[in-house]
Amino acid sequence: MHGVDDPYKILGVAKDASQDDIRRAYRKLAKKHHPDLNPGNKTSEDFFKKLAGANGLLSDPDKRARFDRGEIDAAGQERAAQPSYRDHAQGDPGRRYGGHGQAWDEGDFSDIFGSMFNQGRQQGAAHNARGHDERYSLTTEFLDAINGATRRLTLPDGRTLDVKIPVGAIDGLVMRLQGQGGHGRNDGPAGDALIEIHVLPHAFFERDGSDIRYVLPVSLGEAVLGGAIEIRTPKGSVSMRIPAGSDTGTELRLRGRGVPATKSQAAGDLYVTLRVFVGPPDPALTAFLRDWKPDKPSRPRRAMEATA
Repeated sequence: MHGVDDPYKILGVAKDASQDDIRRAYRKLAKKHHPDLNPGNKTSEDFFKKLAGANGLLSDPDKRARFDRGEIDAAGQERAAQPSYRDHAQGDPGRRYGGHGQAWDEGDFSDIFGSMFNQGRQQGAAHNARGHDERYSLTTEFLDAINGATRRLTLPDGRTLDVKIPVGAIDGLVMRLQGQGGHGRNDGPAGDALIEIHVLPHAFFERDGSDIRYVLPVSLGEAVLGGAIEIRTPKGSVSMRIPAGSDTGTELRLRGRGVPATKSQAAGDLYVTLRVFVGPPDPALTAFLRDWKPDKPSRPRRAMEATA
């Protein structure tokens, strides 16, 4: 039933994997194959797209269940199948009936018992029922979720929805678009579309609440001498001053450069952790360090020696 693009195989997880297992597998692979980390690598770019599709399907419980039952394929498209009692009994939420604590759908209840008393047609004509809510998933880039964006979602029936992703949207956010779900019965109102947002990991930015963190490589000269350098932020490039004598692990904060402010939350900060990058061997630097006698020699392993 599952083909070459089986989402379980793409993510490298078992069919009984938990949602946490799926999320961890996706994040690990997405970071490895992100196009920003593999410029010009068509293979990684194609696999990254497959990862996003697999995660979008398996992270949605309803779609995952339908895929496991063979009702939709790996692309989320409906499979051709003959209707059966089992399909009806285990169909989409709101249209199923049976045991295990599942609620009766009001429309099905009326139709079943109405037909027993030759009243199904009369009740069906008089009964207006709201359409079912339908769930979809939308994968978006990290910076689109931070700054807000509008993305177009194509539904299985060919309709398109323009989804406005709010500023600061978090992974797993569910948005409700009223009247964009299933059609109502007998002029009843349409259901809603519930759209779950899945945020792709960034090549170097990481979100921490309303703050954003990342590790910034700096040269030995920049760390020792200090000075102003240009760095990237979620809103574009800015100038930041590195203090002279900085070391790997030095953390600098840029106020208000994290997740932008919203009506309910102040802007977050951007935390930049320095990582000194020595680079390829340099004869002049090597000769200098060989003869260098510092006035106050440092002991970088002092704490480790104390616990030996």
